[in-house]
Amino acid sequence: MSIDAVRTEEHLSDVTGSVYQLADRARRASRVLKRANRDWKDRALLAIAAGIHENRSKIFLENKKDLEAGQANGTSVAMLDRLKLDDKRVDGLVSALHELAGLPDPVGRVVRGETLPNGLRMRQINVPMGVIGTIYEARPNVTVDIAGLSLKSGNAVLLRGGTAALHSNQVLVSIIRDALESVSLPRDLVTSIDQFGREGADAMMGARGKIDVLIPRGGRDLIQRVVTTAKVPVIETGEGNVHIFLDSSAEEQMAIDILMNAKTQRPSVCNTVETLLIHKDSKVASPVLKALSDAGVTLHVDARAAALVPDLKTVPAQDEDWRVEYMDMDLAVKVVDDIDEALDHIRQYSTGHTEAIVTSSLAAAELFIAEIESAAVIVNASTRFTDGGQLGLGAEVGISTQKMHARGPMGLTELTTTKWIVQGDGHVRK
Repeated sequence: MSIDAVRTEEHLSDVTGSVYQLADRARRASRVLKRANRDWKDRALLAIAAGIHENRSKIFLENKKDLEAGQANGTSVAMLDRLKLDDKRVDGLVSALHELAGLPDPVGRVVRGETLPNGLRMRQINVPMGVIGTIYEARPNVTVDIAGLSLKSGNAVLLRGGTAALHSNQVLVSIIRDALESVSLPRDLVTSIDQFGREGADAMMGARGKIDVLIPRGGRDLIQRVVTTAKVPVIETGEGNVHIFLDSSAEEQMAIDILMNAKTQRPSVCNTVETLLIHKDSKVASPVLKALSDAGVTLHVDARAAALVPDLKTVPAQDEDWRVEYMDMDLAVKVVDDIDEALDHIRQYSTGHTEAIVTSSLAAAELFIAEIESAAVIVNASTRFTDGGQLGLGAEVGISTQKMHARGPMGLTELTTTKWIVQGDGHVRK
């Protein structure tokens, strides 16, 4: 083995050892958190909110460094948008923490319970996972969201936020840890491993027994790398190839409002619509497409959709357009013969995130709800509502597209597991 290879192996060993030590410290901190009642945890959340609010100028300064580095490195507009923190987004983080503090504590909640015929008293209750690991990219808001959710659900968390948001995440984690200390909770409840780079992420993925569950959040490549590599159990959050079906009975203004919101409000996020399927008998397709085009959306259209708007500038759709998550001001558009063809298209290309229908037909809505297998199904509303904050969860760790206990926006309950409590009076099994 060459000297360079030996040095590399020693370096990786040092990184793995360091990450494992931090995981052990997080485990010890999580035991302290088990003793914290709701009031104590809520005081921690409010202290974090106050720290973020009071230090926003420092946060913006560090975030500017990340944005400038991203621009110099040719980072996409969509990625820069996810990376950016401004007053409105910081206000949103503070508001989410306050909302979390106002939500019931999931720990100890009875899922089910009964007294058995033999007199044994049985309960199944929600309990913390323990130590959660997260790997994400260019999303400093996730640092705050998952820290808050983890604390309220009784968990410690290890964060790998990526190089693109390095400065933003460093200042946010520092504020969070100071806030924890201010209410006499361990700083090690929230720990960043960004200083170890990609090797740190690799160490997290191999830390079975040190980390209880790993949650990746980001693009397809990152998520699939974690899913296929990790030895730690993974809750998969998926990309959002989101569809809207414009039924023949859809009303014009409703359709325009929903499509404009779902595509243009914030196109860089995973709940933005990426494919529009239009019933061939729709009377509102042309004004909908015109409104989108006028707003700056590039329409990737099939031949029948192109014929609906001959005067608009469009791009011919290619096969890959039905699969791509643009996360930008682009939209794939296809005309279908009926709802069954729309459902077949969604089954073939969906990533299991969110699908929506715009319709005035109750029968069409019920069929769509019954047939779609994605984590979220929406009727006559924007796909942008697939969001933890919008659904009253306070915030979200991510949106799970797998068919496990955690599906769709993952809030407090999804960061807990359960255990059985069985109480008797000297019972023995016969």
